[in-house]
Amino acid sequence: MTRAFRATSVFIATTLLCLGGAQAQTPNFPTKPVKIVTPFSAGSGPDAAMRALGDLLSRKWGQPVIIDNKPGGNGFVATAPFKQAQPDGHELIGLDSSHITTHPHTFNKLPYNAQKDFEPIRPILLTDFYVVVAKDSPFNSLADIVAAAKAKPGHLTYGSWFVGSPGHLGALRLESQTKIKMTHVPYKEMSQLYAGVSNKEVDWALGSAASAGPMEKAGKLKFIGLGASKRSSIYPDAPSTDESPVTKGFESSAWVGLFAPPGTPKAVKEKISADMREALATPMMQDRYRTLGYELMDLGPEQFAERIRKDGSIWKTVIQEAGLKLD
Repeated sequence: MTRAFRATSVFIATTLLCLGGAQAQTPNFPTKPVKIVTPFSAGSGPDAAMRALGDLLSRKWGQPVIIDNKPGGNGFVATAPFKQAQPDGHELIGLDSSHITTHPHTFNKLPYNAQKDFEPIRPILLTDFYVVVAKDSPFNSLADIVAAAKAKPGHLTYGSWFVGSPGHLGALRLESQTKIKMTHVPYKEMSQLYAGVSNKEVDWALGSAASAGPMEKAGKLKFIGLGASKRSSIYPDAPSTDESPVTKGFESSAWVGLFAPPGTPKAVKEKISADMREALATPMMQDRYRTLGYELMDLGPEQFAERIRKDGSIWKTVIQEAGLKLD
């Protein structure tokens, strides 16, 4: 046996041993049905996305994936019982960015600890918000809005679907970043909000492709910007905020992610995350997201956790500057 042959044999044996060890470390998950608790009402956009994802995961895992809707109470109805979940990955929770990154700063007391009670697995979807104005509005860019607000502090009005909503917080973030002051007009329903924008009851609002898109398609609204660093394929004509030095760096978005109970094994979280990534990349899910007006966020558990830390830090500053409290 030559030295080269012996070396090759040792390399192959070592490689097979390593592969065998890696396979042995792959968690035997799931071993029973998986339940995903969600604060979103049945039939909502996030619920539709989660059910489509759950169906694909169920096929891959060979176990039912049950979506358990518990809407109400700012998400508190869903989060309270989840604190009793076993840390084995068989009970998960879907939460949006508000529950994790803004609620800790807008509420003095929460029935959960956003940092300790939920371990990030992977984002499910991303919604970037567009800058929405009436079809015949004189504003043609977010920079125009900033200039008008600087000229007459407090005179310009913007609407949102309730106090503390992502649309409200996004405008507060714009005020903080550009050092302007505007007047907030909260509405009770999204349909009333965008009707108000189209009728010029308010000067502008933030809105998603799903919420404001139908009225844009009907010719009653126009999208003059997107609260993101890059344009979206959904409305590619809406400029990104980074295209103007006045609004560069401004972002307004919301996301929904999947979380596990604290103490869930890392290997289980990584398997769920990897299987989610595979499912979300399928043509079926991509078509579904185009219909719903959603984008993907390709972040693993550690990247997702870092995104949450970054978002939370930004919102803490914005909310403290505005003195906003919801309780």
